Amino acid sequence: MSSEIIKENDLIFLILDEKRRWLVQVKSGGTFHTHRGIVEFNDIIGKYFGSVVFSKPIETQGYKFYVLKPLPSDYVLHMSRKTQIIYPEDTGLILVYSGIGPGSTVIEAGCGSGSLTCILGNIVRPNGHIYSYDISEKSLKRAELNVKKAKLEDYVTIQYGDILNDDLQQKNVDIVVLDMATPWDAIEKVKNYLKYSGTLTSFSPTIEQVKKTVFALRIHNFIEVNTYELIKRRLQVKKNATRPEVRMIGHTGYLTFGRKVKDIKNPYREQKPKAPETIPTNGMPLRG
Repeated sequence: MSSEIIKENDLIFLILDEKRRWLVQVKSGGTFHTHRGIVEFNDIIGKYFGSVVFSKPIETQGYKFYVLKPLPSDYVLHMSRKTQIIYPEDTGLILVYSGIGPGSTVIEAGCGSGSLTCILGNIVRPNGHIYSYDISEKSLKRAELNVKKAKLEDYVTIQYGDILNDDLQQKNVDIVVLDMATPWDAIEKVKNYLKYSGTLTSFSPTIEQVKKTVFALRIHNFIEVNTYELIKRRLQVKKNATRPEVRMIGHTGYLTFGRKVKDIKNPYREQKPKAPETIPTNGMPLRG
């Protein structure tokens, strides 16, 4: 299998060491300045992903940088942002438990920086689409820029929209993803956008939000309502001292899922049983 060549305007994952790494768009004639010298994009364009490049001036710097193709986790952690992010482990759970895949139609309420939006856009290609809404103009501009850098404009639409009050003119949507302060207030409305068997996913940082969201899902007849918390622990691997790292992210958030169904009352099992028939025994001879 041949390796993929880096082209003009491609997004690359540039790595100096364990702590210093960047998501960068390469442009002909452009440069990327670091404290370890200057990386010239002309030295990168035309090479394969997985190559190395050396910072300039070679005589005084000459540090080695690795050039990789960005993974979804790289979008999440290193994309330009101002808001709290949904971490890779939570993103993975969203994909698996919501059923998002190629061809899916998704509503995202709260695009933030667009990191999750870009991951979803990559997943639904080539026939699916992400409709991402936000009420913050700053978030919309930043998300649009990040989506453009990732070359996902054909699969992602970023637009202003208030999920609580606006009619989004959507129907038969496969998945709704809520990343907002009061998701429980949106459930009645977004239920109308979802197709039957569609999935609603809500990300919340606090238990109080989870409780209100779960109760609202139950009130509106969602089934398979479950909430999860993921905690990821990285290992420090050394020859004679392998153990978990001392520092870790102890909590990211809670993910709540529910499925829309067309519910009706059970005409059989929900009927009240008739009173059992009894035969009076007064005056009848009884065997001893």
